[in-house]
Amino acid sequence: MSVSIRLPTVLRPHVGGQAVVEVGGATIGEVLTTLVAAHPGLSGQVISEDGQLNKFVNIYVNDDDVRYMEQLATPVSDGDEISILPAVAGGA
Repeated sequence: MSVSIRLPTVLRPHVGGQAVVEVGGATIGEVLTTLVAAHPGLSGQVISEDGQLNKFVNIYVNDDDVRYMEQLATPVSDGDEISILPAVAGGA
C-alpha cells in the first residue's frame, strides 16, 4: 500500500527537495514513522519526542484533519493523499 505525502517548502530540504514522497503504511502513525525512518532529518518535525503529533504541524488525509479523526491511528488507504502543513498562529 502506498500513499502520497505532500510536504511544505520548509520540510523539503530533509527529503532531497521533493514536494511529494510516496510512503507505505496502514495508519498515519505508520506512514509518518516510515517517512522519518527514510528521512531522519524529519525527526521531531512531524512527530514529537513523546510520540505524538507535533503541535506545530497539521496533517490531513484527503483534506480531513487527523486531529479530528483518530490522530496517529487514522487509517489510510492505497492512493490516499496526505498533506503536512505548518501550523499558523497569530492575531492582534
